[in-house]
Amino acid sequence: MTPRQTFRALLGAPGLTLMPGAYDALSARIIEEQGFAAMGAGGYAAAGSLLGQPDTGQSNMRDFADHYARICDAVAIPVYVDGDTGFGGVHNVSQMVKAFEKGGAAALFFTDQVFPSRCGYLPGKQVIPIEQMLAKIKAALDARTDESMMICARTDILALEGQDAAIRRCQLFMEAGADMAKPQGVDTPMGIAEVMRDVPGPFIATLSQAAASNKTTPAELESLGVPAATLPSLTLFAAARAVRESLAILKNERSLDGLQDRLLPLDDYYRIVRLDEQQSRERLWDEAAARIAASRDKKATS
Repeated sequence: MTPRQTFRALLGAPGLTLMPGAYDALSARIIEEQGFAAMGAGGYAAAGSLLGQPDTGQSNMRDFADHYARICDAVAIPVYVDGDTGFGGVHNVSQMVKAFEKGGAAALFFTDQVFPSRCGYLPGKQVIPIEQMLAKIKAALDARTDESMMICARTDILALEGQDAAIRRCQLFMEAGADMAKPQGVDTPMGIAEVMRDVPGPFIATLSQAAASNKTTPAELESLGVPAATLPSLTLFAAARAVRESLAILKNERSLDGLQDRLLPLDDYYRIVRLDEQQSRERLWDEAAARIAASRDKKATS
């Protein structure tokens, strides 16, 4: 199966699929190496890793398309990516879907926030009229060339008008043809159960460090029948803490002695970045080149 087909199958399979978020190609390789079946790649981690800034909508579509393409190219498992607001109107949404699909995304979501958007856990969000979002969904579906790539429409209206309004929007998103509909901010067992009852299609939960505290656990999500959960910023926060603590030791002790146990062994790093595979390809290319040169020399002297 392709990664897109695999992603669809995972959402239909029993059990909870945990999808850590990759913030770059190396973190994506580590997620895959640890045996996860799928991963996410979101705007929050992208803004942090690429710009060292909070996620307040300052990146453009091409930045994200390039970023996600590098992540998708690094791994064989499905990558579920963040399409922000679609980066503008219906034509922007169309270009976004084409670019993300070309880059290898297994699935994507975009939100009904006004452009530019803000992280779903930050205050100050606003949403566009429902008719505009439905038009964006239609544009996204028309732009997709591989129907196995899933398109999820997210609403951020809960923080403004409550869960009932969020459910109504999600129902309309599904009627417009979206593969999934996500009400951002529904994160209690009771709320999730209500959404899963009232909104058709799979529900992907979010367990984010940006939420400050998560109101459900993976075990609770699995007991509710949730098929998947993203952890979009877990690797970003883990890496940031590890780097900060290692640098503090170096600065305070001016020695590498206290760092060795904190560092990834060299052999492990080379395995993750697949040095052996790269060197094997180099040998094959060099051997092929040598054979061609030898054959040419033989013809020239015969």
